[in-house]
Amino acid sequence: MLFTEYKLGPVLLRNRSIRSAAFEGMCPGNRVSDDLIDYHVSVAAGGVGMTTIAYAAVSRSGLSFPHQLLINREAVPDLKRLTSAIHREGAAVSVQLGHCGLMAKKSIAGKCISPSGGFNLYGPTWPRTITVTEINEIIGDFKNAVTIAGEAGFDAVEVHAGHGYLISQFLSPYTNKRTDLYGGSFENRSRFMVEVIREVMKAAGNSMAVVVKMNMRDGFRGGMELNESLNVAKLLENEGVHGLVLSGGFVSKAPMYVMRGSMPVNVMARYMSNPWMRFATKYFGHMLMKSEPYREGYFLEDALVFRKTLKVPMIYVGGLKSKDMIERVLSEGFEFVQIARALIQDPGFINQLKQAGPFESECQSTNYCIARMYSGKMACFQHTEGGAAELGR
Repeated sequence: MLFTEYKLGPVLLRNRSIRSAAFEGMCPGNRVSDDLIDYHVSVAAGGVGMTTIAYAAVSRSGLSFPHQLLINREAVPDLKRLTSAIHREGAAVSVQLGHCGLMAKKSIAGKCISPSGGFNLYGPTWPRTITVTEINEIIGDFKNAVTIAGEAGFDAVEVHAGHGYLISQFLSPYTNKRTDLYGGSFENRSRFMVEVIREVMKAAGNSMAVVVKMNMRDGFRGGMELNESLNVAKLLENEGVHGLVLSGGFVSKAPMYVMRGSMPVNVMARYMSNPWMRFATKYFGHMLMKSEPYREGYFLEDALVFRKTLKVPMIYVGGLKSKDMIERVLSEGFEFVQIARALIQDPGFINQLKQAGPFESECQSTNYCIARMYSGKMACFQHTEGGAAELGR
């Protein structure tokens, strides 16, 4: 089933594989780099149906990192270079659009805002409460980013409404303590998301696919759980989105729920430039980033509840690295699969699946690539000089 053409909204993909939006860390100065282009071209040449440019901010206030992509008019020429190069390899290309909210660094973003202010230990940041005027501005930023993406040649956009970033912060009762129309009841907490999606759908028109990455669970007590998240999915289905990416976890509370396993904090600390953050991460990081059990297809059980309840096309993500598990997921009724770590270890992973018999990625799920990307370029330890030594192997 993997190697059958399938439509995602208005876009026909050559197969059902999508490179998921795992942060590349390849946009120094918040601009497209040759490294970013080269990596995604290699994934496209490796057979993927669509590759996703990760974690692009819709406005400067939505930036977390100095090496994160910012979508604005000035970026269009380089974005066109990127999309054209990917299209020449036969793949479609999407861009993930989001706003980090309380994860913003003031030195980069200019301000740090969240639904209800407070303190974020994982930043560490002291966000202030976002105003209604700013809410409306950010809704407009999402719309403008989609328009720019269309002009730059993207086939699809993925709205990031999960993992504890701004839309997710509004949805979750853990981070949304507002008492106005954007807080309290589920209807109010989901208002910001719905208003964003309506503007995104208008801007995308009939030419681009719109998918939404959302949480099935936030991954901790007091966050979103399956019952409310099903209602989020129903709202998105009613708004006419072309697909849902079913994920989970919260970067400022339960980060390892997203990718599972353990975080190599020594590696993460090694690449940090701030001495205080390096010290804190090395000696206390394991307390903040508690390990979560890893198994292939770790989101599948929850995702099946969504698949059986809703009709909207669904994109499964979460620990896929073998032909058998990919085929199992597709046979369960998911229209597409998203893959990241196997495509970091080997950009040609999809083409490798064409060979006869069982096949499994050599990715060892060490999370080395993730530990590096917060401060520099994403890379697999198996392809990095000294990578094994950094992991203590």
